[in-house]
Amino acid sequence: MRSEGEPGTPRPPRIFLAGDSAAAAREASRAPVTGWGQVLHLFVGPEAEIVNCSRAGASARTFTERGRLDWILANIGAGDYLLTSFGINDAKPQEWLRTEAYGDFPRYLRKFVDGARERNAHPVLISPPEGDTHDAHGNLPRSITEYPMAMRDLAVECSVPHIDLYDRTHSWWSELGPEGVRPFFVHLEPREHPNYPEGFHDPGHLMPAGALACARYVVHTLVAEQIIPSHWAVNLDRPEFPPEWVTWLDDASHHELTRARTLGLGRGAGRS
Repeated sequence: MRSEGEPGTPRPPRIFLAGDSAAAAREASRAPVTGWGQVLHLFVGPEAEIVNCSRAGASARTFTERGRLDWILANIGAGDYLLTSFGINDAKPQEWLRTEAYGDFPRYLRKFVDGARERNAHPVLISPPEGDTHDAHGNLPRSITEYPMAMRDLAVECSVPHIDLYDRTHSWWSELGPEGVRPFFVHLEPREHPNYPEGFHDPGHLMPAGALACARYVVHTLVAEQIIPSHWAVNLDRPEFPPEWVTWLDDASHHELTRARTLGLGRGAGRS
């Protein structure tokens, strides 16, 4: 998160991000797993401050129930932005986590939209990216079809800006094919990375290349749709980034930041 500057100086507008592990900033022990919100600052200049509140394992339900939305609404102000991206964990079967695509999912999303607007901030809905769901025949089935559709319908109903990252990434991954998309997702062989000496394959989570592609598209669309001023955007045409530009917070600092960004109380408040 960027500094707000010296006391008494106007702070820059803030871009708050509420989402799940696809958008979350991951801790050093999970590197090279990377959320697209973790690298969003590489495409946004000093005119705005990124405040990534996304939480691995969160659904729209748990993010709200654990007080994480309350923390954002207690800190967001006029002229700020709230980017909201859920749907992956909402589709899971666990009762405490799940929402229904055309039931309580849009009801929870409305809390993000209405909460931002009540504080004269700008809400934006962003569907999550598709995973590497290629089957044995090289086809890419859709994993959470109803949730991006429900988010799109809510955006129309509420006249709120919407970025369809799900459809865009599904098209990308389909065009790239199983081998072309492999560098975008966690496919680590034994001894390839010290955090995973036995190897690790997680086709649901992004590597730096995938996170950068998603973050670039998000900022490109924010500018193209005139949601943010065009001069805020940087590096949109930069083809590659030095590896050291993608960083992970040490585990203790990451845990403390995650713990602090909630107004939740009681049992399970820190679970997701």
